[in-house]
Amino acid sequence: MSEILVIAEHRGGELRPVSLELIAAAKEAGASSIAVALIGAEAAALTGAVSVEGVDEIVTVAVSNTNFQPEEWAAAATALIEARSPSLVLMPHSVDSWGFAPALGATGNYGFATDVFGIAQDGGEWVATRAMYKEKVHAEIDFPGKSTVVLTVRGGTWKPAEGSSSPAVSSLDASATANSQHVTFVEPPATGDVDITQAEFMLSIGRGIAEEDNVEQFAELAEAVDATLGCSRPIADSGWLPKSRQVGQSGQIVGACKLYLALGISGSVQHQAGMKHVENIIAVNTDPEASIFSIARYGIVGDIFDIAEELATHFE
Repeated sequence: MSEILVIAEHRGGELRPVSLELIAAAKEAGASSIAVALIGAEAAALTGAVSVEGVDEIVTVAVSNTNFQPEEWAAAATALIEARSPSLVLMPHSVDSWGFAPALGATGNYGFATDVFGIAQDGGEWVATRAMYKEKVHAEIDFPGKSTVVLTVRGGTWKPAEGSSSPAVSSLDASATANSQHVTFVEPPATGDVDITQAEFMLSIGRGIAEEDNVEQFAELAEAVDATLGCSRPIADSGWLPKSRQVGQSGQIVGACKLYLALGISGSVQHQAGMKHVENIIAVNTDPEASIFSIARYGIVGDIFDIAEELATHFE
């Protein structure tokens, strides 16, 4: 088996935790060697962060822009794959990867699958497991005739790789592979907020809270039960909580979550896209026909304010 190539993700000069999860996935898949690619004008500074157990080589890939540019990263990743011919390429199933992974798979004619949470081999060929039909079916996908397979991997599936190693460090100059100067990067305002994708216990609120003044009550409850406060899109769109707290298709996928408490959330398909994979979902809603109950392990038809008061009393 040839090497597995992990394309690490970083923002603002810091390695994203999911990158270490990809290394763990590569180790579990039985890689003969693992190479980690750090793409970016200043990515070489992160070699220490990915020097964990199991990594054999780190490849720094120079590009012309300091900030993430989808076309440039796609071209750089293509150049890297062509130079190394890995049998498997792992990327995070994240907003950044969504920006260039499909183009990478299509232009290179590689095997390609997204939101993967299982990786195995069958007769020397890669097989990926992902969910279909709203998580009701787990499908195994193979890639006949493909010498290279590209997968985006669901966060929170593998425990991040730990330990330390002294991998070889090489470099590739891909600065001339793409011209993305027509793209203007606008630095997003700093929110100072949490990264809900890494939260293990989420308490999320929806329309059922009725008024902005009620947000504080649930923020205090989340703190009392040691949960991370999240919300559905209407709450974020109204400005009652920052967009970084939104769970769903146009928000964040809570990949590391193990317990999800949904209070006053109807459970639209868009919201479910961010949390339906969580093993333990507890839903509270006054509507017994709310869609959230179709995916919840436990459901309570009741008033979220009554439930919140009971919980708050218990944790005093």
